Amino acid sequence: MAGSKTASFPPPFFAFLCELSQNNDRAWFAENKSRFEAEVQARALRFIAQAGPGLRSLSPHLTVDPKPFGGSLARIYRDTRFSRDKRPYYTHVGIHFWHGAAGKARFGLPGFFLHIDPDLTVAYAGVWRPEAAALKAIRDRVADRPGEWRKATSNPIELFGKSLKRPPSGYPADHPLIEDLKRKDFVARVAFARGQVRGPRFTPAFLKACRTMDPLNRFLAHALQVGW
Repeated sequence: MAGSKTASFPPPFFAFLCELSQNNDRAWFAENKSRFEAEVQARALRFIAQAGPGLRSLSPHLTVDPKPFGGSLARIYRDTRFSRDKRPYYTHVGIHFWHGAAGKARFGLPGFFLHIDPDLTVAYAGVWRPEAAALKAIRDRVADRPGEWRKATSNPIELFGKSLKRPPSGYPADHPLIEDLKRKDFVARVAFARGQVRGPRFTPAFLKACRTMDPLNRFLAHALQVGW
């Protein structure tokens, strides 16, 4: 449970990821696959299941799927077909809680994502690199409802991502939110201290971060005309 005294991600979880970064090859992974399944995969799936009720209380549209393959847990296997980096495995864990209306694509609509590695653990919310029509819909709502946007992105939310150098076409350069209208990504993030991630209260800390970022997701869902 969320209040359990057992850490969601104890030392063996991170020890495996550290060893994998030093032995990122198929032979080593095959010899240690049972460790991966017990110390990394099982821990991540348990966390997903624990976080489910809290996430669904924020939005019934979120997909929370604690299964080993094809669910909220991202694959450990890298697709190296078109990459110069031929290392076969990721050395971090990715967990995605996506909007059900996104379908098989999973992306393009607001949701939550958790990145966990031995050095950095960050929760994300929002929409990363929306397509042209979605980007315009978001910018239009920012421009038309500045008060709503400011409320959705007020402190302690930290927005990040890439932006245009010039104002986008169709929006006045002197708009009071022009810097936000330049954004190409509408993403917030919350970073966690190492002790938090390794401690017994990480699931509540993650859900608190999601609640903090939830107004951004709600704003974006309204802009994209999907439920939240």
